[in-house]
Amino acid sequence: MTENPYKPEILAPAGSRDAFLAALAAGADAVYCGLKSYSARMEAKNFSLAELASLTRLAHQRKAKVYVTFNSLLQPGDLEPAGQLIDQLQRNVHPDALIVQDLAVVALARQVGFSGKIHLSTLTNVSFAAAMGTIGNLKGVSRVVLPRELSVDEIKAIAASCPPDFGLETFVHGALCYAVSGRCYWSSFLGGKSGLRGRCVQPCRRVYSQGEQSGRFFSCQDLSVDVLVKVLLTVPQIKAWKIEGRKKGPHYVYYTVKAYQMLRDLSEVADNRGAVKKSALDLLSQSLGRTGTHYNLLPQRPQKPVDVSIRTGSGMFVGTIQGPRQGRYVVPRIELLSGDSLRIGTEDEDWHLVQKVGKFVPKKGRFHITAASRRVPDKGTPVFLTDRREQALAEMIDELASQLPDVTEMPVKSSTFAVKPMPRARLRPKRVVLTVYRSWKSGSRGQGSGLWISPAAVDQVPAKMISQLCWWLPPVVWPADEAAFRNLLARVQKKGGLQFVLNAPWQTALFDKKKKPTLWAGPFCNLANPLALEVMADAGFAGAIVSPELGKQELLNLPQQSPLPLGVVIGGSWPLCISRTIADGIAEGRPFASPRGEQAWYKKYGPDYWTFPNWKLDLTAEKETLIQTGYQMLVHLAEPVPRAVKMKRRPGLWNWRIGLK
Repeated sequence: MTENPYKPEILAPAGSRDAFLAALAAGADAVYCGLKSYSARMEAKNFSLAELASLTRLAHQRKAKVYVTFNSLLQPGDLEPAGQLIDQLQRNVHPDALIVQDLAVVALARQVGFSGKIHLSTLTNVSFAAAMGTIGNLKGVSRVVLPRELSVDEIKAIAASCPPDFGLETFVHGALCYAVSGRCYWSSFLGGKSGLRGRCVQPCRRVYSQGEQSGRFFSCQDLSVDVLVKVLLTVPQIKAWKIEGRKKGPHYVYYTVKAYQMLRDLSEVADNRGAVKKSALDLLSQSLGRTGTHYNLLPQRPQKPVDVSIRTGSGMFVGTIQGPRQGRYVVPRIELLSGDSLRIGTEDEDWHLVQKVGKFVPKKGRFHITAASRRVPDKGTPVFLTDRREQALAEMIDELASQLPDVTEMPVKSSTFAVKPMPRARLRPKRVVLTVYRSWKSGSRGQGSGLWISPAAVDQVPAKMISQLCWWLPPVVWPADEAAFRNLLARVQKKGGLQFVLNAPWQTALFDKKKKPTLWAGPFCNLANPLALEVMADAGFAGAIVSPELGKQELLNLPQQSPLPLGVVIGGSWPLCISRTIADGIAEGRPFASPRGEQAWYKKYGPDYWTFPNWKLDLTAEKETLIQTGYQMLVHLAEPVPRAVKMKRRPGLWNWRIGLK
């Protein structure tokens, strides 16, 4: 029996009071949860300040930490209320840390005098080792939540680059996004509901068709590291094992926390380790999640997280609809308990039903569907168990609830916080229209041209033209490609390259600073407010291309508030998302369609798969307005369109009229 000297905390999700209490009942070391605003899971119930203050006090009494998710993209009008909310958290709740996406929140926390720690969300896309040196310069930041796509070898490479007293957080269980975190615009592009604002409608979960085949080509299984977590125990920089699921119920939270607690502490068990491991796996199998995958964790045995032959509806599959139209029922493959929640159909089907179980139903018994609906579910419709309230867990939750401090006795102190004035950029009279190409041969011709950097692209460009091009870095750099990018950038700089657009703030770490390149923050940095732009200015950026997700008013207001010269993408093919995986059987460069007839295609660039819609972003009619407002760089993305794809003529205004939700 040995005690693990690098014991990570088990970090539990909580989107409701009962889920929070279930985490405490299971013995979670920390709980992460969100408020009713500025959270990346706005569909969860989330908490008021008074509720969270009460729960946090109870958690601290039980030696558990509380991390508040403040990981939403902030628009200009959000800065003051967001700062006041952080101030109120500091005054009323006293959380141990904030989990943030927008770098403006790091600055706001400093201005407020927030005494807790700052953790960078996985949405910040810290994906390669050298990035850690740059992040170490961000005052107050002490932890990074790593992307789910990494292998254990990649995690170890990043861990080795951690500054002293810096920690990493890795996901070990829960839902997987098809896209790389922070690199998905699918929901936003199709209807303004941004995943970066916590409002994703999960278009990736739908059924798509390509030619004669159809399937959920982008709907991932759940991440389930389970027994493989032992490989993470050797990395001392990993401070937390994170369980995804702030929209999940208390049953899921309790079972997953208990399971990973048992797997973490297995080395401390004197006898019957096999039985303990089996019990942990049994708990995970009953946690009401999807089929599990370890994804890329083992580099020698990677798994694709998308398998169209597997059901990917959330919850545990219990059977399919049977019986006559007037008397539909399901014969469950497991027993159903009073209080269980069932979902008939999958989440992406608008008509799906949710029904409570009123009394015990034995395995292979019969449960009749009585919920009112616009339609009667078809025979064969899948039924999922999505939440369970067994008596023992309910009693534990009730006992903890009785210990909660009275919310009515905890008046919330208001805030008068105001954001400190920010410097504004001196606007230059010169305007640049920049067209960004994939290759020199596809049309780039020197000044006014940008080029996505790659060995092939650099080889194509005449030496005398390298200094005239604006070189664009990709939205994601993985550890395996880090050295190659560093060498490629050095090569371009040696040949006279001066201008670069970075699509993650941390990509500054890839440059030879002695060459003094001109660096602009690119549109994938997701910059949407003047305080985040000030952080970029402090980091040495000469300008920034703002997030094209923004609506008209926000786009037009930013130049007058910005400390940096600004650019904006006004035309071209903007990706719905960027992923590190693709389903078997779906062809590259050929259109696929959603149930609503929206078409898209994908193209592989380097190690990643870019998915594009078959209509372009098009704000060219607003060009003069944007120039008059103060934008100095107007960007067109010249993406080559495959021959099999027919581009559709439709407005490409994105959120210009409807605004970013």
